[in-house]
Amino acid sequence: MTAELAEAPAPAPESIVATDVTFKIRRYIPEIDDEPHWEEYVVSTYPTDRVLDALAQIKGEQDGTLTYRRSCGHGICGSDAMRINGRNRLACKTLIKDLDSSSPITIEAIKGLPLEKDLVVDMEPFFAAYRDVMPFLVPEGHEPTRERLQSAEDRARFDDTTKCILCAACTTSCPVFWTDGQYFGPAAIVAAHRFIFDSRDSAAEQRLEILNDKEGVWRCRTTFNCTEACPRGIEVTKAIQEVKRALIFRRV
Repeated sequence: MTAELAEAPAPAPESIVATDVTFKIRRYIPEIDDEPHWEEYVVSTYPTDRVLDALAQIKGEQDGTLTYRRSCGHGICGSDAMRINGRNRLACKTLIKDLDSSSPITIEAIKGLPLEKDLVVDMEPFFAAYRDVMPFLVPEGHEPTRERLQSAEDRARFDDTTKCILCAACTTSCPVFWTDGQYFGPAAIVAAHRFIFDSRDSAAEQRLEILNDKEGVWRCRTTFNCTEACPRGIEVTKAIQEVKRALIFRRV
C-alpha cells in the first residue's frame, strides 16, 4: 500500500481526555486504626475508565496498603461490590463518566457485614444465609435414566433469579439487614426463589418453611433498595413478593 492510500488514524474525540479526579476512600487497617477514616487520592482518569481501574492505579502507584477484593473484572464474579457515592455498585462496571466527578468520588465497604480491612468485609454471614435456604436442586426419585426435561415456559418462571452472582450488593443495601443481622436478606431469598419455582425440584415446601421464619421474607419492607442495587438487573423485590404469595397460598 502506498503512502497516499494509507489511511491516517482517526483523531481521538476531544471529550476523551484524561482529567484529575479525587477519590475519597474510607480506610481501615485494624492493626493501627481504632475506627475507619477517610483518605483522599487524586488520579488521572479517562471518562471510560472504571472505578476498579482507579483503585488499581492508587494501589499500584500511590498506596500499596489499600485493600479491596477483585477477581474477573468483568461483572461476573461479583467480588468487587462496594459503596460508590453512597450506592452499592460493582467497581468493575462503574464508569467514571457515569459519576459526578466534580466533587470527590466516595468509596467505602458495603454495609451490614463485619469490616475486616478498608473495602473488604467478612462475607461469611452472607453465605451462611445463602446455604440455609438450600440453594441446590432436590429432584424427586432416584437418578434418572434420561435428562429431566423442562418446557420453556417452566424455565421462564424462575429465569430472572438464575442471574444472581452473589455479590451481596442487594443484601447490603437493605436497611433491615443493616439493623438485623439475623435477617436472611434479599440474595438468600432470590437463591431460594430460583429453586422454589423450578418444576424439577421437590423441596419447595421445605424452603418455604425456612423462609416463613420471623427472620425470613416477612422482614422485607419493600423499599426496592435491593432491586436498584442489583448489577444484574434482577427484579429482587418482585421475587421476594412472589415467595410471600407462595407462602400465603401454598401454590408454586
